Amino acid sequence: MRRVTLFVNGSPRNGKVVAVYGTLSDLLSVASNKLGIKATSVYNGKGGLIDDIALIRDDDVLFVCEGEPFIDPQTDGRPHEELTGSHTDWLTLNVGGRYFTTTRSTLVNKEPDSMLAHMFKDKDAWGNKQDHRGAFLIDRSPEYFEPILNYLRHGQLIVNDGINLLGVLEEARFFGIDSLIDHLEIAIKNSQPAEDHSPISRKEFVRFLLATPTKSELRCQGLNFSGADLSRLDLRYINFKMANLSRCNLAHANLCCANLERADLSGSVLDCANLQGVKMLCSNAEGASLKGCNFEDPSGLKANLEGANLKGVDMEGSQMTGINLRVATLKNAKLKNCNLRGATLAGTDLENCDLSGCDLQEANLRGSNVKGAIFEEMLTPLHMSQSVR
Repeated sequence: MRRVTLFVNGSPRNGKVVAVYGTLSDLLSVASNKLGIKATSVYNGKGGLIDDIALIRDDDVLFVCEGEPFIDPQTDGRPHEELTGSHTDWLTLNVGGRYFTTTRSTLVNKEPDSMLAHMFKDKDAWGNKQDHRGAFLIDRSPEYFEPILNYLRHGQLIVNDGINLLGVLEEARFFGIDSLIDHLEIAIKNSQPAEDHSPISRKEFVRFLLATPTKSELRCQGLNFSGADLSRLDLRYINFKMANLSRCNLAHANLCCANLERADLSGSVLDCANLQGVKMLCSNAEGASLKGCNFEDPSGLKANLEGANLKGVDMEGSQMTGINLRVATLKNAKLKNCNLRGATLAGTDLENCDLSGCDLQEANLRGSNVKGAIFEEMLTPLHMSQSVR
């Protein structure tokens, strides 16, 4: 086994005796740990660069540097840190009240054009900005400075949990650490959630429902539920305004007082759903199935479907006492055997609508379009004053 004595480049003091084994890279790694520097090359006492570990003999005296040229320790009696090109002296920084200890070479060598390099490449350049402990004062955020210092130490971007990458990016820009800026911009981009426009599944939505108190309004405005199975769920008072509920299965769901204003319900199935007091103003339910639905609220709260697009819907057998269908479009809709007592159908488009067997007592049909509508087997007489033909 060979042993050698290692010194920092240009220094004849504080040497370390180490065993030589493996490759030259192994020796540089041991030298870095022993001498507290980032060793990159080894010289013998005469300034010869050693590029093969086989050239090292037992009891050799070697000098380790961090990339700077070889400095002969015998040139004069000045400390090595005062010699030109050597930046291995230790520094303490007071960054926003927090202390960091590092070497001058760490601050200078990695990014020689950065602000930190310009601040500390000359020993006394920042000498007049020290606190009572001799630490160099830097008025920046310590939590954002720490990842930058670690990057200068080992060249890897490592940010602990809870640290905002945007804050680290701003510090990197302030100090002019150009290579780190690129790393941070990529990391920030990768950390952003991908734009996901996929529909919300039943499983996901049930999880939301279970976590929400029954008396709280769950805001689902503008969300995408397209094709989801929401059948038999308790959806009372939920805000589905402008939501995409196309082709959804809402059969037997409780939508009492839900807000479906301008929602897309086209092609959905709402058979036997509870729609008491529902708000469906200007909603699009074209081609939907609403057979056997209950819009009738015993407390007197009326369902509002004003201006809704209900073309071709099947509402057979639904309870719609007092419902507001003013200026709604029900062209080609099936309303057989519906209870439309006291319903507001003023200005409603009922063209080719099947209203056979309906109860239209006291319904307001003024201004409605009943061209081609079927009124067979009416339960109560339809007064002509109710409709303008």
